[in-house]
Amino acid sequence: MLPVTVIVPVRNSEHLVEGCLTSIFKANPAEVIVVDGLSTDHTLEIVQRFPVVIISDGGLGVPAARMMGVRAASNPIVGLFDVDIRIPDGALESLYQQFFEGQYDALQAGLISYSGQGYWGRALVNHHNNGRSKHWPGLMASLFKQQVLLDHPLDVRFRSGEDIEIRWRLKNAGYKMGVSSTTTVQHWFGDSYEFAKDQWLQDGKGLGRMVVKYGLRAIPLIGIPLAGAVRGILLSLAHLQPRWILYYLGYFLYNYTSIFSGLTECIINPEVWMQSTASQ
Repeated sequence: MLPVTVIVPVRNSEHLVEGCLTSIFKANPAEVIVVDGLSTDHTLEIVQRFPVVIISDGGLGVPAARMMGVRAASNPIVGLFDVDIRIPDGALESLYQQFFEGQYDALQAGLISYSGQGYWGRALVNHHNNGRSKHWPGLMASLFKQQVLLDHPLDVRFRSGEDIEIRWRLKNAGYKMGVSSTTTVQHWFGDSYEFAKDQWLQDGKGLGRMVVKYGLRAIPLIGIPLAGAVRGILLSLAHLQPRWILYYLGYFLYNYTSIFSGLTECIINPEVWMQSTASQ
């Protein structure tokens, strides 16, 4: 049994949660905590089939859910795993070993993305499997020292983009973070246009909030969607796959629409943005 507490935030995830938890329990962690975001489908009924600790985030969002799980964990190493992740046999043990041998404070598994046969899901897979962001440490399939997150909690105001924000803070504080080049997990995308659009909007809003929080230092982040779109279109043309160009145009448009939204909502509603993070 691995001395790890795995934390899984869920909300209306009935189509994903059984596969996720089944793969987690095959990995044999010491504890699994599921944090529910007020699901209204059959998610909790499925979760209750597994020997997990269930707590509710009261609808506060994924960053708050993760921190609730971190605080409730009984082990000094916590695994943050999203419900759209599947852990192959042996992967968690391998990641745990690399975590300790490399003396990491946070280590993410490599992500290999999958989807069904819909255009938008396949486009997301093409983007994420070939994009540079897969080499940036994140939160969706990562091991952390519990004390690191207790000392530097996720900013719960970031309903999206919290992975970028925590990476900035921890790296600036001198912590060692990385992405495994040898241990991978499966990351599953939805197939629909609505799913892809929501991904773009959430990503853009997170970038906007980074600029609000960090000011001029974060301005270069606004160039990420432009660089990603240009790179994706050029690769699509070079690989004779022009069908993906429509995806990258949507990625560009909705990211920048949402960056502006992320900036303005913090300006228009400063009392929400400036709320104390002491309640995390």
